[in-house]
Amino acid sequence: MEILPFLMFLFLFGFILLGLPVAFSLTLVAAGAGYILFQDMFLMQLYRQVVKVSSDFILASIPLFILMGAILERAGIAMRLFNAFQTLTARLPGGVGVASLAMCGVFAAATGVVGAVEIVVGIMAIPAMQKLKYNNSLIAGTVCAGGSLGTIIPPSVIAIVYAALAQMSVGQLFAAAMFPGLIMLGLFILYIMIYSYFQSSSSENTDAQKTDTVHKTTWELIKIVSVGLLPATFLIITVLGSLLAGIASPTEAAAVGVGGAFLLMFAYGEFSIKKLIDALDTTIRITAMIMLIVVAGTMFTGIFIVAGGASMVRELVSFMGDETWQVILVMLVIVFIIGFVMDWISIVLICVPIFMPIVRSFGIDPIWFAVMMMVVIQTSYLTPPMAPSIFYLKSIAPKDMTYGQMCRGVIPFVIIQFIVLIIVAAFPLVATWLPGQLSAKF
Repeated sequence: MEILPFLMFLFLFGFILLGLPVAFSLTLVAAGAGYILFQDMFLMQLYRQVVKVSSDFILASIPLFILMGAILERAGIAMRLFNAFQTLTARLPGGVGVASLAMCGVFAAATGVVGAVEIVVGIMAIPAMQKLKYNNSLIAGTVCAGGSLGTIIPPSVIAIVYAALAQMSVGQLFAAAMFPGLIMLGLFILYIMIYSYFQSSSSENTDAQKTDTVHKTTWELIKIVSVGLLPATFLIITVLGSLLAGIASPTEAAAVGVGGAFLLMFAYGEFSIKKLIDALDTTIRITAMIMLIVVAGTMFTGIFIVAGGASMVRELVSFMGDETWQVILVMLVIVFIIGFVMDWISIVLICVPIFMPIVRSFGIDPIWFAVMMMVVIQTSYLTPPMAPSIFYLKSIAPKDMTYGQMCRGVIPFVIIQFIVLIIVAAFPLVATWLPGQLSAKF
């Protein structure tokens, strides 16, 4: 019985490495360990976890945020955004790369789902960048890093699930992630510009930079920005603003976003029954995938804690050191290592219920720790060789883009993510100042 928590993780990693879907791996391990602990009553224990998840109102906002992003994509708004950013960044070094990252930032704020951001933007950005002869490593790194912004830029689904498990305010967590997310996006863009500037002697960057320079009249520029950029940006600001100000709950804010996306769909003349069905189909598929993992992960965590897993982790953390910074470091390293074999939903579902008592017992600010944990999850999501972002990219990448090029391309962005983690760790106000200001005013 004492080694049961260890065996649960061992079998879980074994099933995942054998190729079994994460949700089924979590369920099988939870059922097996539950039977050992509770015998014939194990189904009742698992059912309690299902009821717990199904009655959590915060999670109801997930399908609505996904639907908002799906409608914006089906209505052609994503393409309009991309074209607007291309025009605005045309004179910058690596303009299309900068436009791709800016597009990722805005679309991450529209949908909150990492894979969706990467695939939608990648489909548009990869042909545009290849046409301008950007090298494949830079293209791969740009798309993968931009897609990973869906983890940190609000309204990210990971923050919603995290807040539900940790019994924290979703609005506070969104506010805490705002500045780190913007800093990360800014550093990504800065890297692209510096890389393109110093590589200007190479043929591909010279051609790209010349071709990026598009001459537009002031009126054409105003029209492109007004039609392609402002409506979607205003919608996102309205949704996040109402949530951060405490005017609306996460579910209400997401519902407003869906309504606004429908209005934009009609305003652009893009509405059709087929597009609506496609958007709903995408929403159902992604939501079903997320919620299946959430339910399975909750069952696994519940059995794991009852089996003594929480005590095992606490002993491991205390064994590594008693200083607060040592405890934080150990927990973040555990998250990073688990991230090599598990997706972000599973990491949050397993680690948050175990870590939160430790965080509170050491007097660590839970909002500050939550942001650092999200940055680490995002970093593990991007780090080879098991990077999920690379596997998403492979599903849409052209044949001439190799796995090696993808791995080389993401490394600079992984380093930037570690820099952001260091900034947040060294200056906690980066994460805690905005939530504190909003709490004081609202």
